Amino acid sequence: MVSGTCLGQPAGGVRRHNAELLPRVERLLREGGGSLTVMEGRTPVAWSLPSAIDRVQSDVPYQPVLHRAALESRALKRCLARAVQSGAPFDLVHTGHLPAPRRLPVPFTLTVHDLRSLDFGGVSLARRFLGRRVLRDAFSRARRVLYVSEAMRARIVEEFPETTPKLDLIGNGEDHLTRLPRAPSASPFMLHVGHVEPRKNLSLIIEAMDRFPALPRLVLAGAGKGGAIPRLIAAAGHRGLSAKIELLGTVSDETLARLYSTAACAVFPSVIEGFGIGPAEALRAGCPVAASAIPAHLEVSGSGAALFSPSSPDDFARAVMECVGVSTAPAPHAPGHFWDECAARWHEALLRSSEPAAR
Repeated sequence: MVSGTCLGQPAGGVRRHNAELLPRVERLLREGGGSLTVMEGRTPVAWSLPSAIDRVQSDVPYQPVLHRAALESRALKRCLARAVQSGAPFDLVHTGHLPAPRRLPVPFTLTVHDLRSLDFGGVSLARRFLGRRVLRDAFSRARRVLYVSEAMRARIVEEFPETTPKLDLIGNGEDHLTRLPRAPSASPFMLHVGHVEPRKNLSLIIEAMDRFPALPRLVLAGAGKGGAIPRLIAAAGHRGLSAKIELLGTVSDETLARLYSTAACAVFPSVIEGFGIGPAEALRAGCPVAASAIPAHLEVSGSGAALFSPSSPDDFARAVMECVGVSTAPAPHAPGHFWDECAARWHEALLRSSEPAAR
């Protein structure tokens, strides 16, 4: 069973991870005589699931977090009890969010996409303290802890070394978009793909555009979180840049492939990422990439991206100008990432987790 109470999130890396992997894992489980059930929350899963995946409805809300966590544990227990009564009990629960469910009668596994509660500079000391406690508790109770990149593994081991024996790599893929021939737009633009939120560091782009008028206009493809979009619009307006900013919101895969084919370059100034899915899919599409020099971006881009300091508008502008005029990005030296391989690793981790715990 997968706890899907948070799977109604807007399009982004975590949603992509779930949308690509759940159908593949279900198929692998079914081929081995197993099955997959998703427990949805009050907000239904935001994409189509194969009919072979059973869906259980619940009234668990997405927010507030503590209320969600308490109701989720109760809903999961009821669902597990009904499965026992029906003669088809579950062996395992998987979740990808925190706080993790408590007092379940079966083991659970946990996917960790990042440690933003510890690593993002905008987090208060109180929230950082609470985040560390929540993570340590979840890691201690989980049968296995699944991570999405080697950069993520390094951070987990650094902060929670006792978790090391439980760690399994899942990863993310980059082979979900159709690669179109590169045809840069006659009106050059920088493309950012991802949520509009503070950790994406989009204010750096606005500051760089203010300092360097020669930079292309900015197109943003992604949903906003909290009040991030109004703040970004206000910052751009204050600098007289409103006409150079275009907000597309969530876009289809077809539109995203076209954007990568026509952008002068794709830009990713994040200060924290668990996996650099944006740079990875952009480079696969042949789009030149300017990315912040954080571990997750370094891992996926190899020598394929122009790297810059996420704290320097000047360095950002330099990296972008290196990309502008380059028709097609060189193939990165970093290894490719494929969803079928990720699904196979997840399936293997689930099978190991269903075995009796070592004593």
